[in-house]
Amino acid sequence: MPESSAPQSASSAQPASAQSPSATDASFGFVAGGRRSLADAGIPLGPLDGRYRSAVDGLVEHLSEAALNRNRLHVEVEWFIHLARHQVLPGLTPLHEAQEAGLRRIVTSFDRDGVAELAAIEKETVHDVKAVEYYISRRLPDLKLEHLTPLVHFACTSEDINNLSYAVGVRDAIREVWLPAARTAVGTLRQMAETAAGTPMLSRTHGQPATPTTLGKEMAVFVHRLDRQLRRIEQQEYLGKINGATGTYAAHLSAVPEANWPEVARTFVEHLGLTWNPLTTQIESHDWQAELYADIARFNRILHGFCVDVWSYISIGYFAQIPVAGATGSSTMPHKVNPIRFENAESNLELSNALLDSLGATLVESRWQRDLTDSTSQRNIGNALGHSVLALSNVTKGMGQLKVADAVLAEDLDHNWEVLGEAVQTVMRAQAIAGVEGMDNPYERLKELTRGRRVDGERMREFVQGLGLEPDAEARLIALTPASYIGLAEELARGI
Repeated sequence: MPESSAPQSASSAQPASAQSPSATDASFGFVAGGRRSLADAGIPLGPLDGRYRSAVDGLVEHLSEAALNRNRLHVEVEWFIHLARHQVLPGLTPLHEAQEAGLRRIVTSFDRDGVAELAAIEKETVHDVKAVEYYISRRLPDLKLEHLTPLVHFACTSEDINNLSYAVGVRDAIREVWLPAARTAVGTLRQMAETAAGTPMLSRTHGQPATPTTLGKEMAVFVHRLDRQLRRIEQQEYLGKINGATGTYAAHLSAVPEANWPEVARTFVEHLGLTWNPLTTQIESHDWQAELYADIARFNRILHGFCVDVWSYISIGYFAQIPVAGATGSSTMPHKVNPIRFENAESNLELSNALLDSLGATLVESRWQRDLTDSTSQRNIGNALGHSVLALSNVTKGMGQLKVADAVLAEDLDHNWEVLGEAVQTVMRAQAIAGVEGMDNPYERLKELTRGRRVDGERMREFVQGLGLEPDAEARLIALTPASYIGLAEELARGI
């Protein structure tokens, strides 16, 4: 049996002896020891529903417990209408337009009062989906449909309703909340890639000075990688089924053997905007969820790498952070502007992935025809996506507070002329192939000049002039500086 979704008040969970009969105020009362009860004040347990609620509000519309119940109402109502509209059962006739509209208003009018009523019903049924069935049945007399009360939840097992409700909720959460947040965050990276496409920057492979690039090109690498994951997520299928207690349509055929129940199921699932899964046990197999969560987790990991890189660039002065008026960087060191947006994003991406990885591993397994591990697991989908959305919000805000420190980038390049050793020895190799004398052992000769020592522009030019290169090759190298040794980096950055 699925877990009850009925909220339990904190006071009812405590023994009576813990409740002080003497003093309460308008906000919250006393508990043992004279402390005020934070639970009675409605204080949220977790940060997503407290400190960070504004960043994840959009997910509440799709993945909260109330949203799940609204989606259950939606599936039950549409199944009712589908069966009637297609006269699947003997004696059924299509509903009047006003009746269909009235049924759908049960869904669209589901509000705080509806949530409370549904919770009260569930306290009696101790079953969340059965409570939804009764909630709908109560409203049929007003629509002159009480004679069709048996049609509510007809031939359905709870998982017929649940799998479709989760599929609708996850689909809408991804399309309406997560993807827009992800595109916005990637858009800030893209803007940086474009504006800094030609800004030379010293590379660091293994943390050591290496062939220069441009800041924009390095941003573009992440944009390209993240865009690829977004395309995969945009193409995700959301599967659903409605085939009975063990996926055999046994109850359906017992009641109406002449109906083509697989076709009825397919058209209904597709009517909901989902992809039909024709072969399941009691549960829809959740493989699509595992695929989706793996792709989002991969996106998160790429973004995590970006946050680490940006944090590191900030730490060496490549980016200056624009102070926020009135903000405190450190409680004791007033000079500091900490890269908290990227640190916050890192942590939330890690939390998101821990949940996504767990969901992906758990949901693809079910003992025999059904166990309940997926029930409690799926209730955490909102948290998994919530931490990702929060990270995306922080990346977007953090990028808006960065300013490229051009002078620092230029100074770093000017202190590392030895990175031109790659260009010199490669030109020497080309000259050797062209038949120019004296081009032996180019790598070794540059290694002797540059390894473990700093080389300035004058020393590098002297070395080049003593090699005996052909005039055009020598001229190219003499004109080269660390800042100009960026190859096609600018063009590559603009190519995104």
